[in-house]
Amino acid sequence: MFDTIFEALFTYRPVVFQQGELRFDLGSTGSLVAVGLVAAVMPVAAVNYRCVREKGRVRDRIVLTALRMAVLALVLVCLVRPTLVVRAAVPQQNVVAVLLDDSRSMQIPDVGGQPRGAWVRQQFAAPDSPVIRALSERFLVRVFRFSSSAERLDGSGDLTFDGSQTRLGAALDGAREELAGLPVSGVVLVSDGADTSEASLTDALLGMKAERLPVFTVGVGSARLPRDIQVDRVSTPRAVLKDASLLVDVVITQTGYSGRTVTVDVEDEGRIVGSQQVTFPSDGSPATARVRAVASEAGPRLFRFRVAPQADELVPQNNARELLVHVRDVREPILYFEGEPRFEMKFLRRAVDEDENLRLVVLQRTADNKYMRLNPESPEELEGGFPKTREELFAYRGLMLGSIEAAAFSGDQLQMIADFVDRRGGGLLMLGGARAFGEGGYGGTPVADALPLAIDPKTRASEPVDLARLQVFPTRAGQAHASTQVADSESASLARWRDLPQVTGVNAPLPAKPGATVLLTGTDERGRSQNVLVWQPYGRGKTVALSLQDTWQWQMHASIPLEDQTHENFWRQMTRWLVDGVPGVVEARPVTERVEPGEAATVEAAVVDGTFVELNDASVVARVTRPNGGTIDLPLQWTGERDGQYRGTFVTGEAGTYEVTVDASRGATIVGSGVTYLRAGPSDAEYFDPTMHEAPLRRTAEETGGRFYTPEAALGMAEDVRYAGRGVTSVEERELWNMPIVLIALMGLVCAEWGYRRVVGMS
Repeated sequence: MFDTIFEALFTYRPVVFQQGELRFDLGSTGSLVAVGLVAAVMPVAAVNYRCVREKGRVRDRIVLTALRMAVLALVLVCLVRPTLVVRAAVPQQNVVAVLLDDSRSMQIPDVGGQPRGAWVRQQFAAPDSPVIRALSERFLVRVFRFSSSAERLDGSGDLTFDGSQTRLGAALDGAREELAGLPVSGVVLVSDGADTSEASLTDALLGMKAERLPVFTVGVGSARLPRDIQVDRVSTPRAVLKDASLLVDVVITQTGYSGRTVTVDVEDEGRIVGSQQVTFPSDGSPATARVRAVASEAGPRLFRFRVAPQADELVPQNNARELLVHVRDVREPILYFEGEPRFEMKFLRRAVDEDENLRLVVLQRTADNKYMRLNPESPEELEGGFPKTREELFAYRGLMLGSIEAAAFSGDQLQMIADFVDRRGGGLLMLGGARAFGEGGYGGTPVADALPLAIDPKTRASEPVDLARLQVFPTRAGQAHASTQVADSESASLARWRDLPQVTGVNAPLPAKPGATVLLTGTDERGRSQNVLVWQPYGRGKTVALSLQDTWQWQMHASIPLEDQTHENFWRQMTRWLVDGVPGVVEARPVTERVEPGEAATVEAAVVDGTFVELNDASVVARVTRPNGGTIDLPLQWTGERDGQYRGTFVTGEAGTYEVTVDASRGATIVGSGVTYLRAGPSDAEYFDPTMHEAPLRRTAEETGGRFYTPEAALGMAEDVRYAGRGVTSVEERELWNMPIVLIALMGLVCAEWGYRRVVGMS
């Protein structure tokens, strides 16, 4: 609409004024004489109004003089014959490349009720398409289709709109290379702008700008869909222990369904393992559903988070997200060091021992330099007491310290404990007790630096403070945390926390450090509150402080039924969370978790030794097991980008899940191994964020000297490309004095002067 009005008023399209050079005809004698006459008339007109003092106010004379001068100035400009000099493409001597988006998102029916692809086929691929016909009258047109790459289009039947990716940068680079050496006036890019590649568009634009090749973009689709539900974001860990209870936040965006209640289902290989209802807020506002699911089957599991499509929804394909999770059926070793016999250790051990995926090794001090070991894997394990080397301590994935004073450790062991979290990435939990926290003399030690509670370094080990009886309840952050889920649902957990009996603490209340998160608080009989369960990330790992000394009351109190599992659930959740995400000596991961069948997949591995120092001289080999059972060996090379980082690439074949086992060795010594998984299959990324993305299309046009068009304005593109100034061009002149806007302005100024004179009584 704007271009039509502009062209009606100014005769030419905006690009002519943008690209043209303004010139005036001052060389002819006639023009000079006419200019001189007008210049002479202008002061006469000014004096004429100045002399009529008795007929009007000063302001009126000034306004009328200005209007008269404007009329004469406009006439003066017309007399010098203003002209735009432009470089226009010579007809049929230049090439224009037309790139048509052939991806799946072009199937979305939001262009006047028809699919985006249907509009593209009508306007750019059909034999009688008006845009192509207009371009063909002036240029040699080369039509390409693109999704992951660009290729020549022989006919409209070649457009399938089934590409699983949109790579704008690759399409521009491909067309530029295909037309290298030809006189190209410009590139026309027709797309919805939804670039699903990880590559930056910047590099492709730099190449276009280097060759001064303008890109004219056409945005196809709606900037806002009237009815759509999208599972926007799901965050799950890459790997979990078998039988882990996942508490997943599913973020859903929608338009057109405000106030509607839907159900979010979690499917594990087609079997529903969790559901949660959510009511949508106002349009455009995200809704979060907290869904609980159990990972009960070991191996690579494909979890699907899904909202059932609505009857009138435009894009049902974005109602689900699929995530590959490695469910590990292993026993994670945790070391629990206790300084004195107490019930807490007994019942904690009973709760955790029933979990087949946790191995709690207990080291209890019975006398000076005498220890009792429970559940060691071998006779040599911990035979010398608490580990004295980093290799021995770092073999565990979690460390729990009970009522054991800091003086029980050497200075190097205290530093080792801090390094266990910081460098090794393990989980550290300190329990409340008479010899824990400040009462245990940890102030000023490396362990205190790692803990999430601030212990005053001036505090010395002393007798514990008075016993505090506490009613424990989750904070707002704790209500949604995995470690506090002691029942089958979040609401049931909250209700259970309200009914649990009081427990006791013997440690002085401590403030949480900045950046720490408080999950549980306790209120004593006087109504005073203190931190009970606090955690914080520290280096590669995390540290947890639980200031209670007798959580066993949640199992043995008279008010607790015999069959109640609250205490067991709490400690299983706690210890599983403690070792969640703890890295091994070889950590493998795919750079992209899903690739197209037949595309290359890249695998990275981080390799460290037993003390978790990065290794750059290891021999690292990945064994890739294909979905059909075949295997290939893939050597991984040190990248040089980061210590201990190795990388390799292989080409996938058939669709399915690929298992990648990475083995690392150093000479004849085996360092360790790690396992990861990736999928080969058609991507669904095309259907997410399905609106027309105007920003990248405008950026592409503006940075290369082209222009962005809506579908309604695309027909005028051929004229704009003609004046882009690229390719074989000729110089043309466009006169401006006879534009309709000039006549309209001249008539408007004369009428304004006459009307003003009438109003003020000077006619």
